[in-house]
Amino acid sequence: MPIYTHGHHEAVLRSHSVRTAENSAAYLVPQLKTGQSLLDVGCGPGTITADLAELVAPGEVTAVEPEASALALADRTANERNIRNIRFETADVHALEFPADRFDVVHAHQVLQHVHDPVQALREMRRVGKPDGVVAARDADYAAMTWYPEVPALDEWLALYRRIARHNGGEPDAGRRLLSWARQAGFSEVVPNASVWCYATPAEREWWGGMWADRILDSAIAGQAVSYGYATRADLERISAGWREWASARDGWFTVLHGEILCRL
Repeated sequence: MPIYTHGHHEAVLRSHSVRTAENSAAYLVPQLKTGQSLLDVGCGPGTITADLAELVAPGEVTAVEPEASALALADRTANERNIRNIRFETADVHALEFPADRFDVVHAHQVLQHVHDPVQALREMRRVGKPDGVVAARDADYAAMTWYPEVPALDEWLALYRRIARHNGGEPDAGRRLLSWARQAGFSEVVPNASVWCYATPAEREWWGGMWADRILDSAIAGQAVSYGYATRADLERISAGWREWASARDGWFTVLHGEILCRL
């Protein structure tokens, strides 16, 4: 099983916890109806999950992660928002322990880029979806990320991250591959699309740049970079400083491109 490249450091959760159905699953929302059953694969801290649960209530949402420790954060989010139609289970997306034709909607956000066999993952998501249901996936495409001004340390960051992610068995440029993976998984009706996150206001730059400045020094990525021999601590310090340089630029701009697929069953 591949290593989860990002880990669960506070700087990572700082990023994941601002994700909502509106900013991360808008392409799926029009497909949702009250009473639907929904499987959320790789729910993370559960902020998107909670939004989806409110949209399909009283339908039941099942949220899964490969490790029980990761589910505690999502459980806490649901409790804080007093959402009662979510249940949490551990599961491997390559071999889901659910019967066929179980869910109306199967959703995965930023998951397929981290698994060792995304086509098999999509086959399993297809298997547990009901006839006339939908499988939805959204993933970033790191090579398509773009920014201004041109800070050399950010080029170094991107090359380093992609190298680490592939070492860990993932595919960091997943967004552009979702349609191909869906076809290989046996889906015949796929609606592909793309959307972006954009960070360009002073507050957005401070948040995004500061988050990555901390993440490259203190999250699991830092340990992996050093242990794999891909970077030294001095390299990471330089990259972190580059993120803060970008964040302080008056006209700084950063976009994250995402691929999206809606697969009809």
